[in-house]
Amino acid sequence: MTAREIFVTHALPYANGPLHIGHLLGYIQTDIWVRARRMAGDTVHFVAADDVHGTPIMLAAEKVGKSPEEFIKEIEIGHRADFKDFGVDHDYYYTTHSPENKELAELIYTRLRDATPSHIATRSVRQFYDPLKQMFLPDRYIKGTCPNCGTPDQYGDNCENCGATYSPTDLIDPKSVVSGATPELRDSEHYFFKLGDFTDFLRTWLSGDVAHSSVKAKLKEWLDADGGLRDWDISRDAPYFGFPIPDAPGKFFYVWLDAPVGYLAAFKKYCASDPKLGPAYFDEFMTPGSTGPNGIPREMHHFIGKDIVNFHGLFWPAMLNGAKLREPDALHVNGYLTVNGEKMSKSRGTFIQARTYLDAGLNPDYLRYYFATMLSAAPTDIDLDLKAFEERVNSHLVGKWVNIASRTAGFITKFFDGELSTELPKRESLAYAAAVAKLSPCRDHYASCDFSSVTRLIVEVADEANAYVATNAPWQLAKDESRRGDLQVVCTMALDYFALLSVYLFPIIPSTSLLIAANFLGIYFYAFSNADTPLLARKIRPFSNRFERIDPKQIETMIENSKDSLQSAAPPSPQPSPASGRGGSVSAAVASSVSPAATTNSTARAPTISIDDFAKLDLRIATVLQCGFVDGSDKLLRFELDAGELGKRQIFSGIRAAYQEPEKLVGRKVVFIANLAPRKMRFGVSEGMILSSGSGGDQLFLLDVDDGATAGMPVK
Repeated sequence: MTAREIFVTHALPYANGPLHIGHLLGYIQTDIWVRARRMAGDTVHFVAADDVHGTPIMLAAEKVGKSPEEFIKEIEIGHRADFKDFGVDHDYYYTTHSPENKELAELIYTRLRDATPSHIATRSVRQFYDPLKQMFLPDRYIKGTCPNCGTPDQYGDNCENCGATYSPTDLIDPKSVVSGATPELRDSEHYFFKLGDFTDFLRTWLSGDVAHSSVKAKLKEWLDADGGLRDWDISRDAPYFGFPIPDAPGKFFYVWLDAPVGYLAAFKKYCASDPKLGPAYFDEFMTPGSTGPNGIPREMHHFIGKDIVNFHGLFWPAMLNGAKLREPDALHVNGYLTVNGEKMSKSRGTFIQARTYLDAGLNPDYLRYYFATMLSAAPTDIDLDLKAFEERVNSHLVGKWVNIASRTAGFITKFFDGELSTELPKRESLAYAAAVAKLSPCRDHYASCDFSSVTRLIVEVADEANAYVATNAPWQLAKDESRRGDLQVVCTMALDYFALLSVYLFPIIPSTSLLIAANFLGIYFYAFSNADTPLLARKIRPFSNRFERIDPKQIETMIENSKDSLQSAAPPSPQPSPASGRGGSVSAAVASSVSPAATTNSTARAPTISIDDFAKLDLRIATVLQCGFVDGSDKLLRFELDAGELGKRQIFSGIRAAYQEPEKLVGRKVVFIANLAPRKMRFGVSEGMILSSGSGGDQLFLLDVDDGATAGMPVK
């Protein structure tokens, strides 16, 4: 693969509070990819920044009696510390409240405004105004009674009870969240980016290899929507913490305009501060079509959450195209994070801050590895099952990888003064070459963000290494002085396996791999090619285990500390919903799983629906052909159903706690939803939902079916 120069960013964390583990998912994914690209020979410039503008920051700072600048600086210090401790190693970390960002935001805006025809329009907008605070109110700063279901205390853009979306002006008895006053409707001139001008460009851009097929399909839905792409409101009225719009007194750039420009501002600052690059490098890099020395390709990659795809896949490339700057070459999109199968919860202690995780004594590489075992190129939701987390780290990293060295390194130190064999016999040489060949696809898997395939291959080779050690039993060879040569070969071969695996693990668990490589093997992992040849005729240092098993008490401590720290904390300022988006907080947003196995504990009456709504459900009878536990999950059962004319169906259902002997369900008839969209889970595809009743946990009961009902019959 040709070496490249790559400019990489991840979604910018919003400066409204500490990082939590939901944020870390995307940040860790980015760092793993960056490290792997460097090991493959690419030059990578990895930058990010705090996203600091907007009404929430202004009001939060006011609430604690600080200026916005003071408030965001304290948050930035915490973010920097969390990134450092979790091994997310930026080349430069900055802030969107910078002179570089102001300059670039104005440059992009004025190029769009001054184009012929102009890509900026103005028109009057009627919106709510707080007469006490003397400010226009964002939708999330207005509450009232839902016009659809009558539920009180709902935000101005959507109802959390019935899910309806609406305009704030539709609310019954609206109130300002900021002051409690009844808001007034007032007109204000707003500035709009004419996104529709770039429809043809966006179609061409999306025809390239810029994102996963599912992401491109979603973006094309917006492109093909009735009425086309709508103009995007890019202005906000004073008072507002942000950058003023040139030649527009009292108007400020909406934060979503200058937040992505913050990527470029951080890169510009980084280039200017690095004497090997210099200010001119930024201008050259951002010129469309520019290449590096000898025609080396240049690329811009963004790692984001799936809920801000529209901003990065429509507005951002269109803005850059209109401003005659390089557009993104790739969007890498991650899904949401749930904990124990549910939305992160303060009451359950699963809304876990990054610092709380560390304070519980948990190695940050544990979390990096667990995330890697489930990350792929697709924007799939990921569940942090805390029991599976413990078991996977203890089994894969300690029980397989570290175990190779801990069972063999001591013999090299004791009997050979740390000296490895000078050569390997043919059998071992062939086995090592086979292991190298087996792990070689990891380089491509890393490039495509398919980290789960990387870890799968690593575990397979680790199993082969442990089988080699078990078969050759160095502890037995050590008892026979005449077989010391065999002992040295066996232990050398085992440690070559260990070093090989350490090379491919380095992007995922850099801190641990680096310590082991430097302090034990006496080498550094600069490239994947380091793994191509075995370590021979080398003196190693005594092995010291740097990776201890997870103690369940550490997880218990983390959960308890999360409950205490978050329940006692003051409630945060209202935040924008995922629909309105923010640079970083939304990209790492956590959401409840939409798995067909999910159940609800709610006993509240659902909103009334029509018979037409009910008729959309295709409820069917099925006979259970197979039912069993699911490896890696303590919540799911796997069902294979006979659905009559519909054929066989596989369904994963979260009822394991209620049915500890799943084999007894074989032959039973159940009711399931047959027309639910298939759900791809890490265990396989779930093709429907089996209906049950109860409050959850072990209080769930499958619906019974009378004799005479046969597989495939519709339920009416």
